[in-house]
Amino acid sequence: MKVFRNASRIIIGLIFIFSGFVKGIDPLGFTYRLEDYFQVFGTPWANPFALYLTIFLCTVEFMIGISLLLNLWIRWSAWWLLGFMIFFTCLTFFDAVYNLVPDCGCFGDAITLTNLQTFLKNIVLMIFVIPVFTGRKKFKNWSPLWAQKTFLLIFGLAFLGVSVYCYRHLPFIDFMGWKVGNKINVPASPLKFYVTFKNKLTGEEKEYLTPDYPWKDSVWMSQWAFKGQRAVDPSKGRELALRIEDERGADVSGSIIDNPDLQFILVAWDLGRTDTAAFHKILPFYKKAAKEGYSFVCLTSSVQADIHKFRMANGTAFSFYNADDVALKMMIRSNPGLILIRNGIVLAKWPFRKFPSYELVMEKFRNP
Repeated sequence: MKVFRNASRIIIGLIFIFSGFVKGIDPLGFTYRLEDYFQVFGTPWANPFALYLTIFLCTVEFMIGISLLLNLWIRWSAWWLLGFMIFFTCLTFFDAVYNLVPDCGCFGDAITLTNLQTFLKNIVLMIFVIPVFTGRKKFKNWSPLWAQKTFLLIFGLAFLGVSVYCYRHLPFIDFMGWKVGNKINVPASPLKFYVTFKNKLTGEEKEYLTPDYPWKDSVWMSQWAFKGQRAVDPSKGRELALRIEDERGADVSGSIIDNPDLQFILVAWDLGRTDTAAFHKILPFYKKAAKEGYSFVCLTSSVQADIHKFRMANGTAFSFYNADDVALKMMIRSNPGLILIRNGIVLAKWPFRKFPSYELVMEKFRNP
């Protein structure tokens, strides 16, 4: 029993370290998942707290893993471990049954599991969690408790710093389809997103192809509650399905992604939440690129009326195109963020806090 208990401690510790790490270095990715849950449970007022909750949960999860792996203050971590597992096992059970969100993001974008697979994974992990919790007083560490707590706190603060850094810049390990070096294929068919709403009075459910639902009708929105969403990828197997449309709705994906020359893509998935100062900062960059004949476009999910207002208010002369917000969030974890591609190959990515100078970019990427 002692051997199994120690093996369980190490196994769970490694899994929690990995899970906390892959989410912690991409805090915006898990934040988007939490916002999906807030919508499902009718608590969108909690969205402003999603990022803080993400960083807190990932840090605690990582500290639990370190505590278990290195046998530090197990009596503390065992209680947190049990609480985590009970809560998320119950949550993933409802995910598996009702498909509340398409992906809970338990391993970030590093490993994608279906809702059923996630629930079954948690059931299996409980086999190892129970002996760790019940035997928490039997784990012996001969170093003083204050030393164990100090060591664990140092790990937690270091991880917290890494997570905040990755939020302010970009994940230093990119698990997404648009990571540097990847080849982006133009999809044969656009990615389709479906949303389900439930009538608060009758319980009736309706599914709509986004954005073809009456989201601008305040009366309708007061009667119907968001329940879940799903994505259908006709181009499954490709790196990314992205449809880029002009203001008339025409598909221009190929002309942008397959551009044989340098192609600059500024991604601002929501103009209402973007950093406007960054747009002013990138204007000189755009002017120099346009002068030398390089294409520079902005992709957003905002509607045309909002795009027009934004352009008038900020004097942005480059072209704006539409794409689905989910796809845009998967391109770069920055709003806005700049991506450079050539022949569909991602050459570089920059968050708005680290926009480069045009001269440095040309020095490195002008020649193939």
